[in-house]
Amino acid sequence: MPSAHDPFYVVKAEIQDSINKLQSTFHQWESTSDAAEQGDLMKEVVAGCESIEWQVDELDKTIAVASRDPSWYGIDEVELESRSRWTNNARTQVGTMKKEVEAGKVSSTTSHASINGMRRELMRLPNSHQIDTSNQYAARDNDDFIQSESDRQMLLIKKQDEELDELSESVRRIGGVGLTIHDELLAQEKIIDELGSEMDSTTNRLDFVQKKVAMVMKKASAKGQIMMILGLLALFIFLFILVFFT
Repeated sequence: MPSAHDPFYVVKAEIQDSINKLQSTFHQWESTSDAAEQGDLMKEVVAGCESIEWQVDELDKTIAVASRDPSWYGIDEVELESRSRWTNNARTQVGTMKKEVEAGKVSSTTSHASINGMRRELMRLPNSHQIDTSNQYAARDNDDFIQSESDRQMLLIKKQDEELDELSESVRRIGGVGLTIHDELLAQEKIIDELGSEMDSTTNRLDFVQKKVAMVMKKASAKGQIMMILGLLALFIFLFILVFFT
């Protein structure tokens, strides 16, 4: 069973947290009836979907790398299938929210076009006083709209900056985990190489000793062994007399 500190589960938890926040924003977009707020939430949902889709794609790449040699990373085919199934499910959830928001955006654009058409029809009335009053209201509404739109743009930019900061932090963490894994793999490879070299050296020495022993045994016949024993015995007697009788 892979550890909870596995880089996959660390990134998975971060992506799932982003999906949960995105779903909350999506439900707010569905329930609100205010056009301005709905527009802000729509942009926030679309930006969040694109960010999560990018993270899921990067996670899929790591799964593809691990699938080449699962045993090296301590996982099996069942775990790989589970990880792929989770990324597909996450991509489906995000894609569904994105499609619904984009469909709502088209509907909202059509509705605004109809309202603008009605306003243009009303502005064709011949009453000059009414036209002047309408122009004043229109100018005031335009100023309010410009100010409101500027505020919304600033808020959207701020949120996007925050999301980019969070994304950059996630990328840095993933990069750090990748470097750690790379260093560990290099260290293990070095240990394996050293062990292989030592084994080769030991094998060579053992072969050399075996060859020498075989050569000595081959040269030493039964007669030669008896002569060697007698020679050693004579040398022992000579040393004994030399030590105790001189």
